[in-house]
Amino acid sequence: MKILDLHVHSHMSNTTTPEQYLERLKAAGIYGSGVFSPAPGRGDAAKARLDHVLNFCKGHPDRLFPVFFIGPHEDGAIEAAQEAIERGIAAFKIICGDHYCYDDKTMALLHVIAKGGKAVCFHTGILWNGKPSGDFNRPCNWEHMINVPGLRFSAGHCGWPWIDECIALYGKIQNAHNNRSDLCEMFLDLTPGTPVAYRRELLTKLFTVGYDVKNHILFGTDSNTSDYSVEWARKWQDIDNGLYAELGVDTKTQNAIYWDNILRFFGKKKESVKLASLTSDGREVSPAYSTGWSKENPSE
Repeated sequence: MKILDLHVHSHMSNTTTPEQYLERLKAAGIYGSGVFSPAPGRGDAAKARLDHVLNFCKGHPDRLFPVFFIGPHEDGAIEAAQEAIERGIAAFKIICGDHYCYDDKTMALLHVIAKGGKAVCFHTGILWNGKPSGDFNRPCNWEHMINVPGLRFSAGHCGWPWIDECIALYGKIQNAHNNRSDLCEMFLDLTPGTPVAYRRELLTKLFTVGYDVKNHILFGTDSNTSDYSVEWARKWQDIDNGLYAELGVDTKTQNAIYWDNILRFFGKKKESVKLASLTSDGREVSPAYSTGWSKENPSE
C-alpha cells in the first residue's frame, strides 16, 4: 500500500535536503507528502515563502506536493495566490487564527483559489497557540464554503474537540455537493489534534454515522520536513490500522485514505466521485428530497 502524508510543514531555516527528507519518509513507510510553505506572519514575504516550497519540491513531482501557506489578510494576498496558481502550486494552507473563514478578505481569496482549480487545507478546531481562537475555528463556520463554487477544502484535525460538529458539517456539504456538483467539496483531514484517547471515537463515528466518507478522508501527521519523526508517523498508522481492522474498513477504503483521496484533493486524479444522498439521520433518499432545491432554482 502506497502512503502519502497530507500535512507536513517546512520552515525557512530548514537545512534538510529533499533527498534527506524523502529518506525519512521512506523509513516511516511513506512514499511522499504535501509540503506546506513557511507560515505567514513571521516576517517572510509571500514570494520568498512560495519560492522556498516550490524549490524544495522541485524534481519530485510524484512524491512532494507544494502547498502555499497564505494569510488572507496579508498584503497582496490575492496577487500572491494568483502567482502561486500560475507557478503550479498543488494547494493552499490557511489558518484562521484571528479572523473568520467567511470574512470578506478570506472569501475573496477563496474564490480566486477555487477558480484556479486548487484546494485549501484549513485548520479547524482549537489552536494551541496561547491565544483565544476557538470562536474562529468551530467547524460550523465552514458552512459558508457552500458560497464558494468548486472549492475543495479539508478540515484539519477533524475540528477537534468539535468532532461531532465537523462530521455533521461534512454530511450537510456532502449532500449539497452530490446534488449540485458545482458546489464546494469537503474532505476530512485525520491529522492528529485528536489525542489517542479520542481516536477510536472519531473513527468509529466517521465509519458508522451513515455518511459516505470513504472518498473524503485524508491521512496526515502534522510533522516538519526538518525533523520528520519516523516514530510519530508509524504510531498513527498503527493506531488507525488497528481501528480500521476492528471497524471492518476494507483495503480499498484504506488505500483511498492513504493515497487516492490525497491525490484527488491535490488535483492529480481527475475522476469525479458519486456519493449517496442522505438525510441528516443517515437515511438514503432521492436527490430531490435530500436538498429541497435544484440547480435550476437554488433559492427554493
